[in-house]
Formats: sequence, C-alpha cells, structure tokens
Amino acid sequence: MSEIIPKIAQIPDLSALFPDKVHQDTRLGYQGYIVEREHLLEVVRLLRDEYGYDYLSSVTGVDYLPEGKMEVVYHLYKTLGGPALVLKVQTPREDARVPSLVPLYRGAEFQEREAWDLLGIRFEGHPDLRRILMWEGFAGFPLRKDWREPYFEEEAKPYKSRWPEGFVFRAEDRNPFGDNVQYPPGFDPESWTPEDDEAIYRALKRVEDQDDLHAETLVVNLGPQHPSTHGVFRMVVSLVEETILDLKPVMGYLHRNHEKIGERNTFLQNMPFTDRLDYICSMSNNFGYALAVEKLMGIKPPERAEYIRVMMAELTRFLNHIFAIGFLLNDLGAYFTPALYAIEERELILDIFEAVSGSRMMCNYFRFGGVARDVSDDILEKVRRLVNDRLPRKVDEMDEFLTKNEIVRERCEGVGILTAEQAIANSASGPVLRASGVPYDVRRADPYSIYDRLEFDVAVRYHGDIYDRYLIRLDEMRQSLRILQQVLRDIPEGPIMSGKPQYQVRVPPGEAYGRVEGPKGELGFYVVSNGKPNPWRYHVRAPSFINLTSLVDMARGNKVADVVAILGSIDIVLGEVDR
Repeated sequence: MSEIIPKIAQIPDLSALFPDKVHQDTRLGYQGYIVEREHLLEVVRLLRDEYGYDYLSSVTGVDYLPEGKMEVVYHLYKTLGGPALVLKVQTPREDARVPSLVPLYRGAEFQEREAWDLLGIRFEGHPDLRRILMWEGFAGFPLRKDWREPYFEEEAKPYKSRWPEGFVFRAEDRNPFGDNVQYPPGFDPESWTPEDDEAIYRALKRVEDQDDLHAETLVVNLGPQHPSTHGVFRMVVSLVEETILDLKPVMGYLHRNHEKIGERNTFLQNMPFTDRLDYICSMSNNFGYALAVEKLMGIKPPERAEYIRVMMAELTRFLNHIFAIGFLLNDLGAYFTPALYAIEERELILDIFEAVSGSRMMCNYFRFGGVARDVSDDILEKVRRLVNDRLPRKVDEMDEFLTKNEIVRERCEGVGILTAEQAIANSASGPVLRASGVPYDVRRADPYSIYDRLEFDVAVRYHGDIYDRYLIRLDEMRQSLRILQQVLRDIPEGPIMSGKPQYQVRVPPGEAYGRVEGPKGELGFYVVSNGKPNPWRYHVRAPSFINLTSLVDMARGNKVADVVAILGSIDIVLGEVDR
C-alpha cells in the first residue's frame, strides 16, 4: 500500500513510461497524449489500477477530414480530485477502429455508441455497438464533415445562399429527396421490421428457473409516450412476474443533432443553443460552454462577473433540485401537489432570471469574458430576501413534510441501490454519484470561477438508494444557499465584461474542455477551433445521458413499479439526453 500511494499522487509522464507507444500531442493549442490504438487498453489499465485514474468522464470523437483521420479523445480523472489526463487515439477515416474501453470503464458504453452512431468509429470489443440516437435505418454518419443532409445549404452560418441575388425559393423545392428521407441501399420501408428492437428483445428474452417452476420472462415497454418517463424515453424491461431481471434504455426520439448545428453556428451563436439542452438549467449550460471557449481565447472574466455567474449557477441548482424532488414525489404517486409546491419557489427564481436576462427559461445570459447585463441593486436585494428568508424556510418545510413520511421511506429506502464502485465505473456524476458515497464535486475536485474561495461542504450520502438521492438534493440546496449568502456578502463593484460587447469572436486554433458541476452532474463542453468563426468540433458531455448508464444496475431485482421512481431519482431531462 505504501508503494501505491505515491503513484496515485503523481501525474505520470506517459511518453517516458511508454516511449514507443505514447507521445505528447505537440499540435499548437492542443494538450494530452496520443496513444497508439493497439496499446490503448494496456495504457489505460495502468492509469486506472496504479495511478488512480478511476473515473472516465468524457469520450469524444473528432473528424479531421483534411488529414484523413478520426480521433477519439478521453478525459480521465481521479475521484480524489485533480485535473484531467487527456488521452487521444487516432485512426484512419476509411477504417475507423478503436478498442472499446467498456471492459475497463462501463461509463464508456453509451459514449462509444454515440461516437459510432454519429461518426462511424467502430469500437472493437464493445458489448452492444449499435445506433443510440439515430434510427437504425438512417443512412450515413451525420457528424462526419463530408456528410450532407437533404436541405444542406452551406458549411457555416450565417448562410450567404439564403436569398441569392434577391430571388426567394423554398429549399424543399430543390431537395432531391422529396420526402426528406434518403434510405440506405437495399432498404425497403414497406417490408422493414425494426432490427434494433428485435436485437433488444432477443437480448432480454430468456427463461428463468424459480422454485422448480419454469417462469418465462415477459418483455414490457415503458414509454416512450408515457408521463412516467419524463419525456420521450423508453425502457425495455424483462420481468419474471413483477421482478425486473434486465433493462435496456432506448433514447433518441428527441434527437436533433445539436452538435451538428453547433459546428455550423458561430461560437457566439451557440450560447443560446446551450439553453435548449437542460432547459430547466440554462444558466449552468451557458457556464460550461463559456469556460471552454474562454480557455481557447485565453481570457478571464472580471471579478463582478465571476460572482454574478456563481450566483446564477447556484440559484439554478436550487430550482433544479426543488423541482426534481417535487416530481419524484409525483412519480411515487403523490399526484401533482408536491410538484406545484416546488413550482412556486422556482417561479420566484425565474423572476430573477427574467430581470437580468429578459427570459425565464432560455436565458442566453453568459458571454465569453463575462455576462450580458449587470445585476441592479434592486435585484440583489430581492435575491437577498429569497436566500436569507424564504428559500431556507421552504427547504425546512419540505424536509419536515417528506423526510420522515412513512410512504416516502417505504418506497425509497433500500430501493434502486447503486454502489460506490458501480457509480464510479459507470461514470455517474452529480447527486447520483455523491448519494452512493463518493464525495466528488467538480467545484472542489477541479475548481473553476471563484469556487475555490467559497466555504461549502460537498454533500455525500452512503446508501446509494432512492432515499439518499432525495436527501442529497436537500443537502445541496442548503449548501447552495450557503454559497449564495457569501456571494451576496462579497460581490464587488466593477465591470461585467472583459473587452467590448461581443457580436463576433475570433478563437485561436486549439482544443479546450470546459466542465462545471451542473445540477444534474458534470456538464462538459469539448471544443476544437481551427481559427475560423465556427467550431470545428463542438461536443457536449451531457450528465443526464451518461447517468442513464446506471439505470440497469439500479433497476435489477426491484419491482416494475419501482423503476418509475428509480428513473425519477436520477433526474434526467430529455433535451440533454438526446441533444
């Protein structure tokens, strides 16, 4: 043990450890190590087992079309804290193959499927490599740089061809595929049967021997059109009587290729698009994207702007958690009363957002180097009254009404358990991770903005069940109020932007990963710039999407009625899952 501890504390020099297998990424504006693909598993296993990089946060595919290659970027962290270790694997575009990391980190499962689905990178050894966001009859890989959709006009906005020479036309009239569908060769929609569904059903269908009786499993679909799934989300469940044997989540019904749109937008045009991801928490979405682009630009917001950003982020965390608890109770069968109770407090916080940004939900408030508008003294006073009086009372009332309620405890205690080992392996983050006994919070583990000068505790619970995922959100609401009280006490006067108001920005070539501790977990943005007004690569590490990896571990062995409450305790939003 004494030999292992120093190794965990080190940041290894991989180019020295593996001189013929790994080399430093020397491209201008880039970081990390490039690993030969045949040695990826060997290198990553060493980093996990001997150097403590037990947490795979993000897997990102990038198409470098001019160079004829694909790249997969991995961000590895230690749950003990510290910055990222960035690994990259490069592969030819024509034969894009990379070893799967699912045997080492199960949290890579959905992320690798996404890279296969959208970029056509095949992950060898993946246990279930199939499309995840697109439907299985879709032709091509839409995030490839040479892929063209039927209504394609130009590579980057603003489009110059929208009204060529003053003549107006409908893009649909020039679409060679009149129904906006290009079927793959040999595909007949009239005789098609969903092979993806068949594969799911075959994987789940089996016979179990219980008490000397052969009980055949029953495969049941929950969703996608059902209120309990929190949107257009589907769970395919195999049951013996009412006990869940296995579960397959099916998403993509809301997919609109947010990232493809983001790579055609200018950098600044993407800010309001981030609002549409977790549409409950647009301020936090703005925060993560702003950090990524600011790293590339090498700029830092003024002090007042930093305080305002943290204020908006913590108000967002509070409104998300009180909303999540209200709807968890709705999922438990408490009708709509708790949700309505939560909505009242949320509306008061949205009043603040509307006053500073002009919008209640899609705020578009952050800017690279600051925020769009200042916060007046009147609004600060209103926030003080909420933070010091009304919101603490509401948390205490919710605690009193629900925490010892015998129905809540009966439905939640010991149900949907996720162990600490499972949570780390599954790349879970946010309340889901911390309710399983892992005190990992990006605000403390890898601080950003002014969080390193604020006093707050990382909330943690140790049972990993629905009940602890409820309690952790109560804990975090109280810590958010504690942070807000310090922000209101210390906020300085001064400018809210570094530089002039932004209408267009030029971002130097390079890459950056900006991550924040969002209300639902780690929200990260991986951005690649080639020096032009539009991102070359724009990728979102969505916590709702990755946290669903743990749904099957939580659900197995529980009753079918419990899976609705288990899903509610994860707190997903489908705009972020599907993007």
